[in-house]
Amino acid sequence: MAKNTQTSAQKKARKVAGTKPGRKTLNIKKGDVVRVIAGKDKGAEGKVIAVLAEQDRVIVEGVNRIKRHTKVLNQGGRAGTTGGIVTQEAAVHVSNVMLLADAPKGKDADGEKSAKGRIPTRIGFRRDEVTKRRGDGSTYSAHRSVRVARRTGEEI
Repeated sequence: MAKNTQTSAQKKARKVAGTKPGRKTLNIKKGDVVRVIAGKDKGAEGKVIAVLAEQDRVIVEGVNRIKRHTKVLNQGGRAGTTGGIVTQEAAVHVSNVMLLADAPKGKDADGEKSAKGRIPTRIGFRRDEVTKRRGDGSTYSAHRSVRVARRTGEEI
């Protein structure tokens, strides 16, 4: 019989957080447009390419570019990968980026508007009631969690 290895503090922390131990979620999702708010690339904007939830990091297009030295590999037949110095994006901590939401129509952001009419905002959640349809044709009411821009109140 396997013994439970979690301490009581870990169990209590999990109970408070309300999450399972192996699953971690972030408010920033793949495809979001974000602005870097800290670090050497502060002020840079780009689209999120990948989210590394376990490390609390995101990879943003054009931000935190590093040079990786690659070795020539001849395993792939004629094609094979060529060696050399490859420039690619490295991960940025999620606390160093802020989501850019579309600016509300008719309002001017207080100097923080980007070139494409987006403003940096925190992320909130709202539960919307929706009606769903079962396979047999009957309908029922359910709730759906929606990401909301705190600054504008609009759905992301």
